[in-house]
Amino acid sequence: MASIPRLQEGDLEREHVAVPHSLKSIFAPFKQDLAEFDLAFRNIMRSDVWVVDQMAQYLVKHKGKQFRPALVLVAARAAGEVTPKTYSTAAVAELLHTATLIHDDVLDDSEMRRGIATLHKVWKNKLAILMGDYLLSKSLIAATETGSLEIMNTVATVAKRLIKGAMLEVQKSHKPDLDEADYFRIVADKTASLMSACTELGALTVNASPERREAMRDFGENLGIAFQIKDDLLDYEGSSGILGKPAMADIQDKKVTLPLLYALQDSDEKERKHILKIIRKGASRKEVAEILDFVKRRNGIEKAREKAREIKNKAIKALSVLPDSDARDSLIQLAEFVVNRNK
Repeated sequence: MASIPRLQEGDLEREHVAVPHSLKSIFAPFKQDLAEFDLAFRNIMRSDVWVVDQMAQYLVKHKGKQFRPALVLVAARAAGEVTPKTYSTAAVAELLHTATLIHDDVLDDSEMRRGIATLHKVWKNKLAILMGDYLLSKSLIAATETGSLEIMNTVATVAKRLIKGAMLEVQKSHKPDLDEADYFRIVADKTASLMSACTELGALTVNASPERREAMRDFGENLGIAFQIKDDLLDYEGSSGILGKPAMADIQDKKVTLPLLYALQDSDEKERKHILKIIRKGASRKEVAEILDFVKRRNGIEKAREKAREIKNKAIKALSVLPDSDARDSLIQLAEFVVNRNK
């Protein structure tokens, strides 16, 4: 396996380390592992039902960066030696992630994902929802085929958390006065839970010690929270060209995220009510600019950046129980990349 630059002693606590420019460069040393996963994933996606097979082929052809299965693989390398079970479990994680994306796209009526038409725009809502359900069931069945009760329990638990997080988000979407506690509950269940499961599953597939398993679980949970905070920041920091979506899209969708929450906490009652009223009725282009100015003036962006860095550091600290290795270094670099990326 190709070597990557080794971080030195003390880098676990260091704020400034070399940050790779892309996920591809971070995961490059694990190219062979990803190839083994890809084979397992393609095999598990096959079906003898024509329409299911057609949708599966569409999904495989247009798959994304494979971030979640890569987490399983690198976590396994960091915690021990990979086994055939590692690759099949990485496929389980990707099945579960794909199922949630299909359902999310239907709920949000999204037309595009990764530059291509979403499944429900090609095959309509009914078939897309059924395909999402099918992939969810496939992930649970594949988990049972590992023969590990701990893997089965981890997959079932994250499936429950993902659904709970999505339901809470829908419930709160009609209430723009979302508070910080609710925000972190939604982020933990809807985003961080799967990353946490991926890193824990990697440890489980190599029979890692309870201490290493807990470390991987904590790393993934904090990585996921930092990842989502940065996603929310990009909506305020970026442009449509960088993000692949209109800037301030969350505000236009009436979503209250951490930068705005922090700005609201730092404002007086009159200003707070004014901003929430704009969001509740739907902001015009001019009002979107007003909200952006408000968030900047009230330090919402900088406070959210600081929170993302704080949680990223907690993720890195969790790795201190692992032995020095290229895989552990890659996880550290991944945590740094997550909070410093521009898309």
